[in-house]
Amino acid sequence: DWLGRYRRAWIEKDADAASRLFTEDASYREQPFQPPFVGRAAIRDYWARVTASQISVELRYGRAVVEGQRVAVEWWANLQTADGPLTLAGEFLLRFADSGECQELREYWLLTQARVEPPQGWGA
Repeated sequence: DWLGRYRRAWIEKDADAASRLFTEDASYREQPFQPPFVGRAAIRDYWARVTASQISVELRYGRAVVEGQRVAVEWWANLQTADGPLTLAGEFLLRFADSGECQELREYWLLTQARVEPPQGWGA
C-alpha cells in the first residue's frame, strides 16, 4: 500500500501526498554522500523541486524484501523532461514506524538519458 501511494504521488507530482507518507521526523536520504532531508516539510520541498520538470512518469517495482519494519525494493522509472527521456533504476531501503508511515528512506539510483526497459528477470 505504501509503495502504491508513493508511486501515485510521484506520477501526479503531489508533494503534499508524498510528504504525508513519512513521519514528522523522517529522514529521506536521496544521495549517500549528502545530508538527508529531515522532516515532512523538507521532504515536501525536495519533492516539489525534483518532480516539477518531470512528465509522463512510469514507475514500477520489483518484488519487495520485507524483514520486520524494514523493506528493500528495486524500482525502475521512465519519464520525460525538457531534455528528453530519462530512465532511472534504483533501490529503496525503507524503515517504517508502527503507524505505517516511513521513518527512514535511503535510496540508490542510476540515470541514463534515454528510455530503457528493465532487463529480463529484473525485479524478481
